[in-house]
Amino acid sequence: MKVDDESRLETGTIRDFESPEPAQKKRSQWWILALAVVVSVFLVVFGIMPRIQADKDLKKETARMAIPTVSIVQPKRSAPAQELILPANVQAFSDAPIYARTNGYLKRWYVDIGARVKSGQLLAEIDTPEVNQQLRQARADRSTAEANLNLSRITAERYTGLLKTDSVSKQEADNAEGDYRAKQAVVQSAQANVKRLEELQSFEKIYAPFAGVITARNTDVGALIDSGASAGTRSELFHIAQPDHLRVYVNVPEPYSQLAKPGMPADLTLAEFPDRRFEGKLVRTASAIDPGSRTLLVEISVNNPTGQLLTGAYAEVHMKLPVAASSFTLPVNTLLFRSEGLRLAVVGQGNKVELRPIQIGHDFGSEVEIIAGLNGNESVIINPPDSIVSGEAVRVGQAPTQTTGASQ
Repeated sequence: MKVDDESRLETGTIRDFESPEPAQKKRSQWWILALAVVVSVFLVVFGIMPRIQADKDLKKETARMAIPTVSIVQPKRSAPAQELILPANVQAFSDAPIYARTNGYLKRWYVDIGARVKSGQLLAEIDTPEVNQQLRQARADRSTAEANLNLSRITAERYTGLLKTDSVSKQEADNAEGDYRAKQAVVQSAQANVKRLEELQSFEKIYAPFAGVITARNTDVGALIDSGASAGTRSELFHIAQPDHLRVYVNVPEPYSQLAKPGMPADLTLAEFPDRRFEGKLVRTASAIDPGSRTLLVEISVNNPTGQLLTGAYAEVHMKLPVAASSFTLPVNTLLFRSEGLRLAVVGQGNKVELRPIQIGHDFGSEVEIIAGLNGNESVIINPPDSIVSGEAVRVGQAPTQTTGASQ
């Protein structure tokens, strides 16, 4: 018995000593498995999930970038009076070249360029020896004709008295009377010739036709003078202009021709007077469109009492034309040319595009006038793509600085 107990004790002790090894192996396997699961989860969370999130972000960014970014501009309301600026040349109200009316040599001149002269003032004298000789001959011919007329008158009176006593025939009396009348015509012709030469001789002195300024002197003492009425090349002796009153001719484009009316103000600006405006007034129009330039010729009157404005100067005319209805101006790069007509791409609610039909008025070059289709509070897209359609989503970028309206 004792041996059996000892044998059982030894057996139990051995079993109790051997039993912990499998349990420890099992616990080690579970830890490894748990560690693998943790590593897998870690890899999923920190490796795959960022990729998934990055993919989602990329899709969102792609969708966001697919929405075009546009710049917008607000319509600018036109003023009640639209200002039209046109180039013009300043001209004197009275401007005339002065030619000689007789032939000869310049004896002397009394005025030079820049001289202010009065109406009727002597400008120059011409020596006309040929005309003087012709006048003397004409006066002699007139004296001869008068003497012949006197003799013919006496003869006709005698024949009339003799006819009463039948001392001469009726034919002889009629011949004497006819000769007397013919001599009267010769005297009248001689007197007319003398008068013509006297007037031609009076052209030896050249007078100013009106008060003004001498702007040119094209002759000198001793120069050969040809009559202005003679054939060939004619040279003016002087040129005179009246600077105290100016007239300015302007070609108004046809679209504005109905707005340019006599009596409306029209101011002048010149480069040499950058901060000044000279008041003028539209006095008359040609009442006809030039078919070549498609413009209306108008005349503007400007007072120039001090003579500051020089004739022939280049100027700009500012005319404020009344506008029949309120309109707006927009840059030309906002227009869309479609088969159905002109359109504007307007950003509406929810940043959705709306294609708005419009009607344009005047074209100012870089801007156009919109007379129908806008109410003034729209956000109009600048440089809209041709593929843009109504309802398309857009993103509004920074609006550019709005340009000043055209100087009409």
